[in-house]
Amino acid sequence: MLGTGIDLVYPPENLALYRRIEEQGAILSEFPLGRRADKQSFAMRNRIVAGSCVAIIVVESDVSGGAMITARFAGEQGRLIFAVPGRIDQATSAGCHQLIRDGATLLTSVEDVLSELDYLDGLRPAPIPEKPGAGGATTGLGDLNVGERSILGAFAGGGILGADQIVAQTGLAISEVSAGLIMLELKRRIVRRADGTYEATA
Repeated sequence: MLGTGIDLVYPPENLALYRRIEEQGAILSEFPLGRRADKQSFAMRNRIVAGSCVAIIVVESDVSGGAMITARFAGEQGRLIFAVPGRIDQATSAGCHQLIRDGATLLTSVEDVLSELDYLDGLRPAPIPEKPGAGGATTGLGDLNVGERSILGAFAGGGILGADQIVAQTGLAISEVSAGLIMLELKRRIVRRADGTYEATA
C-alpha cells in the first residue's frame, strides 16, 4: 500500500523492492497518478493498512507518532491492537504505554499474538499443500514465500544468526529480513533468543 500515486516510488532507493513486490504480490494505492508523498497521504494510507490487517503491533512510538494514527484507525475498525512496553523514561515508549492503558494487549512474546488469534493448541491454519512432485529444498515449505524460504535457508546447519548476518547471506533488504523473521517466528520455524539472535526450531 503506497502513500503516493502508483507510478511513483518513494523513497527512490526502494525501486528494486517495488519491482519484487510487483512481480510476486500487488502494488496498491488510492491516490491518482503523480500524487507525491506528504504527511497527509501517509496517514490516509495507514487507514487502509489498518483495515486490511487482522491485528497491528506497535513496537515503538511517541504519543503523537504515525504508529499511533494507525492504531487509532485499527481501533475504529475493530482490529486487535498489540503494544510492546518499553522504558518509562523513553519518549519512544510513551505511545505504547498509552495504548496499553487504553486497552491494547500487552505484547511480550510471539505466543501473545498466537493466543489472541487462536493459533495455539493446533488451531493455526494448515500449511499450503506442496505441488505433486515438488521436493528437495522446498519440501515442507509450502506455507513460506520466497523471501521466508531464503531466510530459513540461512539457518542450514544449525546456525545462530542475527538480522545483519542474514542480510549478508541472503542479499535481501533489512526491511524484508525483519518482516520475514517475524513471519517465520509466528509460523514456529525459528525462535528468537534472549540476545536478539535467531535459530531454527528444527
